Amino acid sequence: MRIWLSRNSDIPIREQLVTQIILGIVSGDLEVKQRLPSTRDLARRYQIHANTVSAAYRELAKRGWVDFRKGSGVYVRAKLDGQGEKHLDLDQLTARFFRMARQQGHTLADIQVALQRALARQPPDHFLLIEPDIELRAILLVEIAHAVNVRVAGVGFAELAHDSCLAGAVPMVLFGHAGAAREQISRASDLLVLHSASVVERMRGQRRPSADALVAIVSRWPDFLQWSRTMLVAAGLDDDGLSLRDARRQGWEKGITSADFVITDSLMASRIPPGCEIKIFQVVSDSSLAEIREYAARFF
Repeated sequence: MRIWLSRNSDIPIREQLVTQIILGIVSGDLEVKQRLPSTRDLARRYQIHANTVSAAYRELAKRGWVDFRKGSGVYVRAKLDGQGEKHLDLDQLTARFFRMARQQGHTLADIQVALQRALARQPPDHFLLIEPDIELRAILLVEIAHAVNVRVAGVGFAELAHDSCLAGAVPMVLFGHAGAAREQISRASDLLVLHSASVVERMRGQRRPSADALVAIVSRWPDFLQWSRTMLVAAGLDDDGLSLRDARRQGWEKGITSADFVITDSLMASRIPPGCEIKIFQVVSDSSLAEIREYAARFF
């Protein structure tokens, strides 16, 4: 990692060191558990006093960014405790970085090119689900989050127009919107296309209810209510025995415990009142969830 130091700045050398090392950690230039240069080496390399380096390292340790290991050196902390964020938020770090870079004589154009180059080298840090239907998006986010231990965000096509939307993201979209998504995403970017679970997948493992069973169907997504109703009627249930509950409406849970069982989506499953037998109909296919897990294992 390269460090820039300005001796003509009103920012103390110690604080310049602290700020740039923190930036190096949060950007990934300095990896977790990486050993930092010794106090003597860093002082000699940048022709500064060793006490200044020692003070910077102590400050980083105090803020929770590094650990001292007796007889071994200073290392990037394995698990940050959040103290760094309390002392210097990202806006402060960025502002100080720009100020120091400008004091070194670098133009904004130079800095922009350097940042773009650095960002291009960074691995992705989250999945980005592109889905215009807000209610369906909420369900899909829960299903994907259950499948992988990676941050998942969601946007509609309008938000996708913002330049920063795709930064650090691996976009994904349901098959029906793949063409529209590809028109707004660089061809060089990966785009994971998800498929919906088939009727067979949705019904797999579900016991066939008796023809006179009372079944409640709960979701905030109107299409889920209608599709579930269609499948159950096709499976032989009496339409009069189906109770469709739009969870966007107040009082949707009233009397639901009298149902023989409740069919719902992944989002609403945790919100069904206690005492109900729940059947979850999954929206994303098992094969697509497996593809997401495989991608996460390879690139995150």
